[in-house]
Amino acid sequence: MSHRSLFAGLALLIGASLLIGAGEVRADGDGLWLIAVSRAPRTAAALLAGAALAVAGVIMQMLARNRFVEPATVGTGPAAGLGLVAMTLLAPAAPLWLKMLAATLAALAATAVFLLMVRRLPPRDPLLVPLTGIVFGGILGAVTTFVAYENDLLQYIDIWMTGEFSGVMLGRYEFLWLAGGAALLAYAYANRFTIAGMGEEMSRTLGLSYGQVMALGLGIVSVVTAVTVVTVGMLPFVGLVVPNIASRLRGDNLRQSLPALAALGAGLVLGCDILGRVIWHPYEMPVGTVLGVIGAGVFLWLLHSPRAHAV
Repeated sequence: MSHRSLFAGLALLIGASLLIGAGEVRADGDGLWLIAVSRAPRTAAALLAGAALAVAGVIMQMLARNRFVEPATVGTGPAAGLGLVAMTLLAPAAPLWLKMLAATLAALAATAVFLLMVRRLPPRDPLLVPLTGIVFGGILGAVTTFVAYENDLLQYIDIWMTGEFSGVMLGRYEFLWLAGGAALLAYAYANRFTIAGMGEEMSRTLGLSYGQVMALGLGIVSVVTAVTVVTVGMLPFVGLVVPNIASRLRGDNLRQSLPALAALGAGLVLGCDILGRVIWHPYEMPVGTVLGVIGAGVFLWLLHSPRAHAV
């Protein structure tokens, strides 16, 4: 798949996203207002969230040296939700940026703990890494649910943990540009992340400051996950299936594969959002639900299909 065809398909999805919805887009002032205030911000939010989560997923896989992990399955996402609940209890009137900061710090701590646990696992059994992440994330998710239940916040946390774009409007998605900026920073350091994916010993042999790259990767993953969860909710499977598909198409050199990976992530989320609008029209199905079904199917296909050589 060439970059030209990939971005052409993404352009078609953008056009469809601007036109599809419960309200009819007309060639008048009301139609332009609908696009400017609702459809364009929603489309931008889906593109930014999908691209950033795909980039965060491949960085997470490089740091953990395992293709079966993503921020949503290693505790990063549930920890962001826990930080959000804690800030809501401690400072209910706190501005959104402060809640986002608390979610980022919680996500950063959880991701660091997961990587420390991974370093103690035997390298001969790679399946222990995703299993450890699932158990760790499940514990954090259970703590979050318990705290929310005890404080009558279950409905509140469900809104944050279920990904959907129906509430995105002008002025309510702009924090996602922080996630897009983090993805651009990852591209600037793509070669370093590629080397870090070879392991600490090889990285130090090649003169790479392994600790600094790990810290930068942790920061990018945490910021992207927290900003996404706080703004549009949890979006499953994006950081898991998209890096694996991009690796099959473009190989493991992040400098070469990252643009295609970001475009694939953006296209997947935007396409699932469009599908959620048309399945039950004029009502909507949350994009997190659509991603869960499609992502699970794609992941099972990746597990059972032979791996071809990337171009």
